[in-house]
Amino acid sequence: MRKRNSCSMLAMAGLTFASLAGGDSLPHDPVGKVGEWRFYGGTLGAQKYAPLDQINASNVHRLKVVWRQSASPPEVLGSEDKPLVGSNYEHTPLMVDGLLYMRSDAGPLMALHPETGKVVWTDKKSSAGGGKSRGVAYWTDGRDARVFALDGADLVAVNAKTGERYQGFGNGGRVDLNVYADSRPNSPVENYSWTSFPVVVRDVVVIAGVPRVAEKKVPEGIQPALDPPGDIRGYDVRTGKLLWTFHVVPRAGEFGYDTWANKSADVNGLTGAWTWLTGDDELGYVYIPTEAPSNDFYGARRPGDNLYGNSVLCLDVRTGKRVWHFQTIHHDLWDFDLPAPPVLMDITVDGKRIKALAQLSKQAYVYVLDRVTGKPVWPIEERPVPKGDVPGEYYSPTQPIPTKPGPIELQQLTENDLIDFTPELRAQALEIFRKYDSVPLFTPARVGREMIMLPGTTGAANWNGAGFDPETGMLYVPVIRNAVRTMLEAKTKGPYPFDRKNEPLLTTNVEIPYADVNPNRPVAAGGPTRLPITKPPYGSIVAIDMNKGEILWRVANGDGPRNHPLLKHLNLPPLGTQNRASPLVTKSLLFIGEGKNGPNGPSRIPAWGGGKMFRALDKATGKTLWETQLPGGTSGAPITYMSGGKQYIVVALGWTDMPAEYVALALP
Repeated sequence: MRKRNSCSMLAMAGLTFASLAGGDSLPHDPVGKVGEWRFYGGTLGAQKYAPLDQINASNVHRLKVVWRQSASPPEVLGSEDKPLVGSNYEHTPLMVDGLLYMRSDAGPLMALHPETGKVVWTDKKSSAGGGKSRGVAYWTDGRDARVFALDGADLVAVNAKTGERYQGFGNGGRVDLNVYADSRPNSPVENYSWTSFPVVVRDVVVIAGVPRVAEKKVPEGIQPALDPPGDIRGYDVRTGKLLWTFHVVPRAGEFGYDTWANKSADVNGLTGAWTWLTGDDELGYVYIPTEAPSNDFYGARRPGDNLYGNSVLCLDVRTGKRVWHFQTIHHDLWDFDLPAPPVLMDITVDGKRIKALAQLSKQAYVYVLDRVTGKPVWPIEERPVPKGDVPGEYYSPTQPIPTKPGPIELQQLTENDLIDFTPELRAQALEIFRKYDSVPLFTPARVGREMIMLPGTTGAANWNGAGFDPETGMLYVPVIRNAVRTMLEAKTKGPYPFDRKNEPLLTTNVEIPYADVNPNRPVAAGGPTRLPITKPPYGSIVAIDMNKGEILWRVANGDGPRNHPLLKHLNLPPLGTQNRASPLVTKSLLFIGEGKNGPNGPSRIPAWGGGKMFRALDKATGKTLWETQLPGGTSGAPITYMSGGKQYIVVALGWTDMPAEYVALALP
């Protein structure tokens, strides 16, 4: 197998500085207090860990809901408005210095009392309905304390105690993110958006996001780009001044430009980050998990490896300069964006202490890299992959394959992986399976011929990320099993000669023809929802020993469809819920819900996905120690903190028949 250098570093002078910048301490919050939840992921390195154990295995069964608060309380709604009903509120709050910070489902930034959930202040200048955002960021220098959030296309800064905007930050407390200092002439930006949130490393607010081309503003005679690049930007934390911009699609003369053949970097875009970012405050580095270039399944207009698409990108936060990068997919043709933030961790491998990061992927690999140098901790080998037959397409002959850890989910569907709950279901699964070509990972889509892709475009891992225990070195990864069928089809209109057809591969009720049924609603009025043809678990939690790179255990997360009318008489064990659930790791326990229900856009989650149970697991075995049913499914990531001498667990909930809300659990 041939080797290809997927990693590139700056000059040795910069590398030496990085190596000396920090010792062997764990990634940490430089100013935080024990008992706070200062970052979206608990730590700046997205570990989702808190060293709290007031709630432990001996008393977790006594947990009760102690307060509930609407995600759109009356304080942020007009007198005639009602809370939004739906399950798509994916927000996670912060708890710092006695306040919970959040963006409401209606838009405005607000603060709650951590022991009661009562509203303390709201940002009265926020625009109602200013776009979805999964979180906010906090910064302090010990004297000043600020909360940063996205309000539509604006980056806003407010006083953490009062909610008042800083008039000296940008223009009256806001920076217009539709304004790019050096946008390309063929891709002026409009409708900037980002479902994630800012990250603050040292004194720099770092922003990613998903812009759109303002075609009406393209100069006459210039062909508009397919999409603008999702460039990464750094702003001064006090003034809002733009400090730097990193071009995720390199410009002429920049490193990586030659990985876009035929000057295709000039007309292509995306490759930014739609998920959230992480940082190492000691090193002064920010880590960006990038997405695929445009278009997801067709890349003839972008021949080459396409840096920095599908890459872990390490930038010096002071300058925005690239320190290193590692590309996980060359020339993506599968919509395998990097969906989750790199989890920063210190691990011990063969007796050596390593500042590492673990990058989850849709394709079921975990890429483990030295976060100082970008070098793989265990070998990542360039291995040959199948070549497609689309006219004019470019195909990378190899892809980087980690040797450790092993895949966290199935990477090809075979007949052995089909359901066999009953002979009738087995026969139907075989009939459906044999209509298509079930192909290995990294097989490109074909024109006019459908194939089964597993993992599908929802991935094995996704934006909900993982949890890491720094004391044991265990990484806990929620994954789903969701095959899709996909093909390319010729188009007579539109910007691409081919486009994708991508639908979930699901069985139907035995009596209903497969092709006649919408995958995201019941087969008939009052009838059963459809079943996957794959064997369970459909949603799992996978535990990986990161010191050894070995998977230790896997357990199903949730009941899944075992109560389906065709299965409920079989007395099956939990089958796992096919949805995006986020973990919370404490000193004593692993907490996790089952995710929300309802429509999930292009994610192709089935109607039975999600559940209202919330559980505490034994971290060593995955055994359920306690569970309770909440009013809705966990739509956001849970957090934990101490306030008034009591440990709380708070999580956002959503369901299709209720307004989103927060619930807080604590011991009596």
